[in-house]
Amino acid sequence: MDRTAAEPVTVPFSARERWTLVVAAAWLVIGLQLDAYAHATTPELETFWTPWHGVLYSGIAASGFTLLWIMRSRLPGVPTYASLLALPNALRIPLGGMAALLVGGGMDTLWHNVFGIEQDMEIFISPSHEFIILGMVLVAAGPVLMQATVPGRELGTGGGFLVATAALFAVLPVHIYSLHASAIGFRHLGSGAEPVPIFSPDAQLVHGYLFSTVLLLLPLILIGRRWRLPIGLPTALIAVPAALMHLMFDSEDSWWPALTLAAASVVLEAAFRIAGRATRATLGVNARWILLGLIAPPLAWGSVLVVGGIVEGSVGFNVHMVSGLLTFTALTGVATVLVARSVQHLQAE
Repeated sequence: MDRTAAEPVTVPFSARERWTLVVAAAWLVIGLQLDAYAHATTPELETFWTPWHGVLYSGIAASGFTLLWIMRSRLPGVPTYASLLALPNALRIPLGGMAALLVGGGMDTLWHNVFGIEQDMEIFISPSHEFIILGMVLVAAGPVLMQATVPGRELGTGGGFLVATAALFAVLPVHIYSLHASAIGFRHLGSGAEPVPIFSPDAQLVHGYLFSTVLLLLPLILIGRRWRLPIGLPTALIAVPAALMHLMFDSEDSWWPALTLAAASVVLEAAFRIAGRATRATLGVNARWILLGLIAPPLAWGSVLVVGGIVEGSVGFNVHMVSGLLTFTALTGVATVLVARSVQHLQAE
């Protein structure tokens, strides 16, 4: 058969290909981290031509060339639109990410030159930045999708480390992008205002706890649908983003919020693993996940509030706010589990 008209070749992804894409995605996301840190600490930046942008855009190039290298043996001699669509999701999704990166990167220079450098909330809303963040997440998810093509429910040491590393680089841009609605960024306690105004930083923070609950749980649920979670992976996917968000955006203030959330994740993972073994014969896997969503968020955020009350002298919220907030995080956790574990692959009609 003429290979120019052939379908894409089904070739298993090698460890070398998966790890090369991890390195390229890390390069890309580290560029974002550096750029975010520069804007957070040097708000007077007024030029596109910074070393941080150099790391970011060279990371885009590295990711693009890496994907071309991985695709070289999986496309016919003359690629067509149909052959690209027939590629596995492990390549189609990162390719969609590269398209978003190219659109966002191409827009970014023009946007800065015409409208100036974004500041504060503008950074999260700028259209060029939205495309760049979307592209990063999709490209960084590629190694996990490639690993998912390997049969079996056990990841093993190498597979677990790859999935944990790639997942971290996939979720970090989302945490940075959602910093304005996050409880692992700047603000963790209320102001103590009585009564609490509806439109206030206190009210905003309620949404921050809820949104952070979804963002921290979702990667664990999605990975857990495919594999048994390796020991330490849940802790890493909570503790590392919390620490990095504080380091980049709030490092001059006390470290207790990030460290408390990290410590709570260690304790909760150990407790749920012990409880899971004890209840395996009586509770199904879905029931155990629902219990995780119900119990883990209020315990984690409750730990932050308790430590905050000790360190700061007050949590800044009254009893109605604290009890309602923790109840709301529990309901949010359950809803996240139910939705994420119920989504099914739709068969073509």
